[in-house]
Amino acid sequence: MSTVYLNGDFLPLDEARVPVLDRGFMFGDGIYEVIPVYDGMPFHADRHMGRLENSLAAIRIHNPLAREQWLELLTELVNRNGGGECSLYLQVTRGVAKREHAFPAQVTPTVFAMCNSRHAARPEGVSAVLREDYRWGRCDIKAISLLANVLLRQEAVEAGADETILVRDGMVTEAAASSVFVVRDDFIVTPPKSPMSLPGVTRDVLLEILDAAGLPCIEGQIKVEDLREADEIWLTGSSLEVAPVIQLEGQAVGNGKPGMVWKRAWKEFQQHKARFREASTQ
Repeated sequence: MSTVYLNGDFLPLDEARVPVLDRGFMFGDGIYEVIPVYDGMPFHADRHMGRLENSLAAIRIHNPLAREQWLELLTELVNRNGGGECSLYLQVTRGVAKREHAFPAQVTPTVFAMCNSRHAARPEGVSAVLREDYRWGRCDIKAISLLANVLLRQEAVEAGADETILVRDGMVTEAAASSVFVVRDDFIVTPPKSPMSLPGVTRDVLLEILDAAGLPCIEGQIKVEDLREADEIWLTGSSLEVAPVIQLEGQAVGNGKPGMVWKRAWKEFQQHKARFREASTQ
């Protein structure tokens, strides 16, 4: 049985309990973060902590822990679960209060964290469908209220695909649980950050890796036609890392195999991970 953290205590998962009046349960009033762990070390933890802090500030929940305390907590949790490779999930809700829509005057945030098995990356390629992005207007907040994302991902599952790429007003925003990159004539584009998409940590890391490797990449609008005419499409995320989309709406992307530009990006990303592992053991 795995060990989790809940409001100051480490305990077995099956003993963790949250009151039914927790605002996370009642309203989805909270935020979360997911951090991949390699060789027992959270990957780019400071970036994830920065996004956590931004999400908390956006919904006006006081951060219950200093950054150093978060990192100490997460390291302890990983160690209690055997270290190695896993995925950290942490969640903060506004806390327990009478069910009223307005913020309660005084409430203590609920803090929960656990280790999950890390989903394997998909270098062999994934498939995707296109759907209209009908989510709310603050997708840059990593909120736990993910019903729209769940429904959109389910549409992919029911179509026999892996992920749903989202389009708003004819422009790609992101995917249901990942960021999107497009390659055309060896040039790489990803949508710019906006309230319509989550600022992906893996996305940002990859942009820096591509720049250092001399691979041209810009942040720019991607039209639906650009997707359909793309030589390559990639999805990035904490679990996927950098996954090539080899099929879109039942049609092959490029030649239906991971592309040459993706192969270079994948190699550079794996080398970045290797350097991280080496640094973490020193």
